[in-house]
This record gives sequence, structure tokens and C-alpha cells, in this order.
Amino acid sequence: MATTAQPAQDFSVLPELPADVFTAPLKKPAHVGHDWLEPKQTAYTSEDDAIWNDLFARQMDVLPGRAASAFMAGLEKLDLNRGGVPEFGRLSEDLSALTGWSVVPVPMLIPDHVFFWHLANRRFPAGNFIRTRETFDYIQEPDVFHDVFGHVPMLTDPVFADYMQEYGKAGWKAMRYNHLKALGALYWYTVEFGLILEQGKDLRAYGAGVLSGPTEAVYSVEARSPNRIMLNVDRVMRTDYVISDLQPTYFVIESFEDLFRQTVERDFDRLYRSLGPSFTYANTAVIDVDNVYDRGTQEYLLRGGRGSGAKPV
Repeated sequence: MATTAQPAQDFSVLPELPADVFTAPLKKPAHVGHDWLEPKQTAYTSEDDAIWNDLFARQMDVLPGRAASAFMAGLEKLDLNRGGVPEFGRLSEDLSALTGWSVVPVPMLIPDHVFFWHLANRRFPAGNFIRTRETFDYIQEPDVFHDVFGHVPMLTDPVFADYMQEYGKAGWKAMRYNHLKALGALYWYTVEFGLILEQGKDLRAYGAGVLSGPTEAVYSVEARSPNRIMLNVDRVMRTDYVISDLQPTYFVIESFEDLFRQTVERDFDRLYRSLGPSFTYANTAVIDVDNVYDRGTQEYLLRGGRGSGAKPV
């Protein structure tokens, strides 16, 4: 993510957060250091392992034919169905041999600048806890299933793995301009809820938020309600998003090389100087510059969404 105004950032140590940068305040647990890493991975119970296995089985009932080929290949390469929550040490060994990444345990959502630093060093922070039976269908804070099942298989793809590292490096620039929300929208619409058009015809999901939940895995690629728009980075970073419901709009890439090219080669200094303090476009908007793959009816949203019990059609 190119720059013309700043020298290359040194990520060998955690850079100091400038005082004039606005970030969400998070209280650091006493047992973790400045890197927010847990001393070790949780010792999961048999019930925890059973929850992982049940979540895994549920997703595998819906993902074939809907998940990106790179994701399905990553699942196989990492053998995430060995039984129970994967052990991070072994997982990191396998992942490192493929793309040089590792998986590290964190207690909760971590500060943006720490998250970016870990990504810049090819470390993926994963929640050191798993949901309960009571929160089996939906959990607000990402747990180990979302993080490891949803995100880590994509890190076996060399181009996507490089994109994630570059995203981490780019986070520090976004903070200097106080445009974390805009960069967050890019993460949301690609890493979390991105779709890919494989071989120019097969619509598949590669975003972890889609791949770790059964309803959205089907809805994102098959439902008539949402818009599906070809990715335009400048447009995406001006677009609001939904946190606690199915997305009204998804953005589609042609390939991971296309994603890398559109972002890493973009002059983000110039882009940040042009952005306003808030989003320009609603999450339902279709605008004149859009290359629309599929314009949705928005029926699900208009009927009230999740809170009303509307069907995700």
C-alpha cells in the first residue's frame, strides 16, 4: 500500500502509538504484555473440543461449492479436522512451512496498532477461547473457531498471505491520518466478507465472517437480497457496513492477485487526504461508478433483518 509521504516503518519492535491518534480504548489484562499475547494456548476441555467438532461439521455441510477453492485447499493442507481445537504450535509449524505465517493466542479483541504489528510480522492473533453451546449460532467477539477455521486456511495462499502482511503494515499509515474506520471497511469487505469470482463465473466466498457461519455462507453467494459489486478500493473505504446482521452488500474480486494489485499498489497517502471524517455511502448503496455483478432486492433488510425474524432470501 504505497506511500509518498512517509519512510518505511520499522516493525521489528512494536512502534509507539502517537498521542494524536484516535483508537478504541481497551483495557489490557494484567497477565499479558505490551504485545497482548497469552503466555500459552488455553487447555481446552472435552466439551470445548466437541463444540469445535460440531461447528466444523456444520460448516462442511454448506461450504463445498460455496467457499473459495483456496480456502478449501487450505483446510486440507492444515488438516483442521484432526479432532478438537487445533494446537497452535503444530498449526504454526504447518502454516510456516507454507507461507511463513504463525498463529498466536490473544485473550480478546486487541488494540488496532498491536493487531497491525502482528500482521506485519506474519503472525495471526487468534482468540484464546471458544463459544459455548448457548452462543453456538452467534458470538459477537471472534473466538478461536472464527479466527482459526475462518481466517487461517486463507493464509496458506501465498498471494493472500502477502496481502494480509501488507494490510498490517498499512494500518500504521491509516492511524497517522486518523482513518482507521476507512481501513477497517476495507478489511470488513475483503478479509471478513469478501467474495471471489473464480474462473470468471463461479461466485465463492473467501471472507472469514462468511465462512465461519452457515447462514451467511449460503446467503452471500445465493440470496437475491444483497448487492454484489466488483471491488473498487476507493469506493469500499467510503462505505458503511453492518456488524451484527447479514450484509446488504458484498464486494467481489476477480482473483487474489487483483485484490493485491488494487490495494498494495494504491497510493494511500493521497487517498487518505481525500477522505472525509465519516462514511460517504450507505451499506445498501449502488452508485454510478459501480461495476455491479448483481443488484439485490434488499428484501431481507426491508423486512427487518435478523431482529424481525426475516428469512435470509
